[in-house]
Amino acid sequence: MKDSRRVMIVLGLSAVAVSAALATSAWAAKEPLKIGVPTALTGTYAQLGDEAKRAVEFAVNEANAAGGVDGRKVEVRFLDTEAKPELARQQAEKLALEGYNIMTATIASGEVLAIGPMLNRWNALYVATINKANDITGKQCQRRLFRVNRPDYSDAAAIQPWLATRSEGKWAIVAADTAWGRNSGESFGKAAAATGKTIVSENYPPFGSNDYAAHIQKVLDSGAQGMWVALAGRDAITFARQAKQFGLFDKVVTGGVSFTTDGTVKVLGDIAKGIHTIINYSSTLDTPANRKFVADWAKAYPDDAPTNFQGETYIGMQVIFQAVRKAGSVKPADVAKAMSGGTFETILGTQRMRKEDNQLVGPNFFGVVESTKGKLQPVVKLTVPAEAATPVDDSCKF
Repeated sequence: MKDSRRVMIVLGLSAVAVSAALATSAWAAKEPLKIGVPTALTGTYAQLGDEAKRAVEFAVNEANAAGGVDGRKVEVRFLDTEAKPELARQQAEKLALEGYNIMTATIASGEVLAIGPMLNRWNALYVATINKANDITGKQCQRRLFRVNRPDYSDAAAIQPWLATRSEGKWAIVAADTAWGRNSGESFGKAAAATGKTIVSENYPPFGSNDYAAHIQKVLDSGAQGMWVALAGRDAITFARQAKQFGLFDKVVTGGVSFTTDGTVKVLGDIAKGIHTIINYSSTLDTPANRKFVADWAKAYPDDAPTNFQGETYIGMQVIFQAVRKAGSVKPADVAKAMSGGTFETILGTQRMRKEDNQLVGPNFFGVVESTKGKLQPVVKLTVPAEAATPVDDSCKF
């Protein structure tokens, strides 16, 4: 009996070894798919960068365990950008020169706006998964620059129906003094005007602020009945804690974008409860592909469901992998050609990468932070269909 078991174990190990050898042999015959990730691993957006990094690693491990992508091993390299545009440009160039010239998962919009114009020179391609500034697929669009997540104008499409239900007439804005923060503030102002609301206070604190007291006091003094917040990462956490100390959330209805995400809610706890929010991705979305993704994620990370940024970044990896298979190549020019106008199977269903502006056409969501199944998290209450959520940005001129 012992000998039989020993033979079975040996045979099993041999099968694993043969499988590994076959995969290695197949990978050796094809150029690997090298993915570069210039992202914020330290600084204000370090939490977001860590979320993106984990999603990329999950997708890479999943692909390699299944034999690679188009028979190619997937390799990845991460470099820290600190969410600084000039450093992001430098790190992206370094990655491109080292052959990691299909890039993704940078955090701040300003970083991608610095990277985009250089893609042709570097013979590279970039897929935005988190960056929201309209100009990325608008005025500063590039043929090798793609976006799979929802831009700021898509968030505005979800804000307006919600604002139309609110009785509060006077609103304040608190947004980061960045390309994205300014976009969000402008979009909210337009949505407010369209629904008969008035903006009585606009505040754009510097990126990485530690003291929001002056801005909080301005909101309190303005007579605002509602507040829109566009802050992320450490900025969101710092502002929320200080706003709570001032009693601001007890005096104004609060909504935001990237403010009370899965990650920040986990840190803030009850401070975030009741805050309304844009939800670009949620682990609770009920599609067959998303259910499988969440279940597979739980096997790798038993204590955490995928966050909004992780879901969006995983979609980016899905699009990259499928474009490589379609192209039969890892050359950025070939992959870009396959990606433009292509249809992709994602965890949110079948989505199209629009040729006119390289924007993935998909739905957007709005909700509130509340307890569900004993866990505090953003919960979807409103869905904006894909075509309404992501109309063509006519300012894109390739």
